[in-house]
Amino acid sequence: MQKLWDISPPVHTGSPVFPGDTPYSQQWCATIGPGCPVNVSAITLSPHVGAHADAPLHYDASGASIGAVALDAFLGPCRVIHAIGCGPLIEWAHIAHAINPALPPLPARVLVRTYAQAPAQWDGQLSAYAPATIERLADLGVQLVGIDTASIDPADSKTLDSHQVIRRRGLRVLENLVLDDVPEGDYELIALPLKLTTADASPVRAVLRSLPG
Repeated sequence: MQKLWDISPPVHTGSPVFPGDTPYSQQWCATIGPGCPVNVSAITLSPHVGAHADAPLHYDASGASIGAVALDAFLGPCRVIHAIGCGPLIEWAHIAHAINPALPPLPARVLVRTYAQAPAQWDGQLSAYAPATIERLADLGVQLVGIDTASIDPADSKTLDSHQVIRRRGLRVLENLVLDDVPEGDYELIALPLKLTTADASPVRAVLRSLPG
């Protein structure tokens, strides 16, 4: 029996959001009662709330919307690497222990855990990827990078250097994952974005599944 890990944070009123982003809110448009057989709600949120996939449009004025992005990168073998307490940037030295010739070949998807426990509030001191780390991962054939913080760039970055690397190298990205209970190792990633035809990102229900055998 293959095991599943749900690596998506709960989304609700009060879920942390990047300062200035639209928080999650919900209102009921219809409720079960006399003359109404169903509950129907309306929700408002930034597509960057919770676990999400950025579209090229998020960091490139002429980039593709998330609905136009191919799904291949969001589904398949991945490696979870721990870099807990690494500091402001995930440098190559923080993840090199999980990328070496003694291990199976590196999958095309890499998720890095930086928190011992994911915070319930916005973290302005979040850990991000060093641009050089993403460059080296891309050199090794990685197609998607993921992280358990709100951004692959520092929260106060105005240049988004790591986002610019994934733009230039054609990588995909997942942010706001929850990897608290996931041991280092290889898994199958399933984290498909919605087909939002004009959006700069999409929420995902990200899960990991143990590999067979």
